[in-house]
Amino acid sequence: MNRIYLDNASSTPMYEEVIQEMTSVMKDTYGNPSSTHSFGQKNKSIIENSRKKIASLLHCSSNEVIFTSCATESNNLILRSCVYDLKVERIITTQLEHKSVLETIYDLQQKLPELEILFLPVDSRGTINLNVLQKELQLSSKKTLVSLMHGNNEFGNLIDLMKVGELCHENKALFHSDAVQTIGHLPINFGEIPIDFMCASAHKFHGPKGIGIALIKSKHHLKSTITGGGQENNHRSGTENVYAIAGMARALELSIQNLDENRRKVEQLKKYAIDQLEESIPNVQFTAQSSDLSNSLYTILNILLPFKNNMLSFQLDMKGISISQGSACNSGAVKLSNAIKNIVPKSEQNKITPLRISFSSFNTTKDVDSLVFALVELMV
Repeated sequence: MNRIYLDNASSTPMYEEVIQEMTSVMKDTYGNPSSTHSFGQKNKSIIENSRKKIASLLHCSSNEVIFTSCATESNNLILRSCVYDLKVERIITTQLEHKSVLETIYDLQQKLPELEILFLPVDSRGTINLNVLQKELQLSSKKTLVSLMHGNNEFGNLIDLMKVGELCHENKALFHSDAVQTIGHLPINFGEIPIDFMCASAHKFHGPKGIGIALIKSKHHLKSTITGGGQENNHRSGTENVYAIAGMARALELSIQNLDENRRKVEQLKKYAIDQLEESIPNVQFTAQSSDLSNSLYTILNILLPFKNNMLSFQLDMKGISISQGSACNSGAVKLSNAIKNIVPKSEQNKITPLRISFSSFNTTKDVDSLVFALVELMV
């Protein structure tokens, strides 16, 4: 069976050049980067050169790039340190955020009941009203952190980082954005955007799993949530994952070099999928702004099928199509995700089945045709 992979929002296949880069590092360097001898310093040099490359690609200073194991760790580091070290008293966010943000916020509130949490309302298209955000920022003098993801991981809605950043900084609030779905897929200028914190994971842009970054503006001094070594300028203790760091730098370099070409190809593929689904499946709906190519991420298309089937992703997998019914963290769950529950009316939730189709430049129109054919079969 020729398998089809349409779950790129969960993880992407690695570029061959990334595998070669990592293999070379694994073969040739094995010293501890914290060691002062030549073997250790060779690895230290790989880390710092990778940091400089990533900083150049994201238009920031090298000291603003902190290596972590993944974006979940990055989100935890940023949110917890903002509360404990920067003395944030209030967090403004939405119910559409990734679990690594929402569950961290809930945990912080449980430990610190005085911490105020405000969830901004979203409409049926998953849109945040920035006028409400502005009003809320102006209402309170408490030190505030705004945490809003750049590109939604389930249905691809995009926020305007510049506008949100300007609102935050006009009102002396900190701004954090989970950019897991957009770094490597959209141009990001961390130095130009009025933002304090961002994060990314390499496996979302054709790099290895188990490595990510926290981007932290140099004016902020966050403390590590992992102690015992002082690596990453005291932001993240632990021996560095050298070959994964090198692979991430190469993956980001290739992704940005090929960004325009890949975007054109994947946008066309998404438009093709929209057309084929509308033609073949009566009453199919597109979640939030997922089908709006100007306001959603080109790599993600979320659909609401007009029937209930909690086993759909498993049935598609049996047909050779790997795909997700929600975010990766909800794979296997029979319940609707928190994000879907917040934008789909309760009266409709037992009548629909959400399906997230997420593309990369490795996909083709034949993949879309196979998916649509399989869905039509399963509807019978």
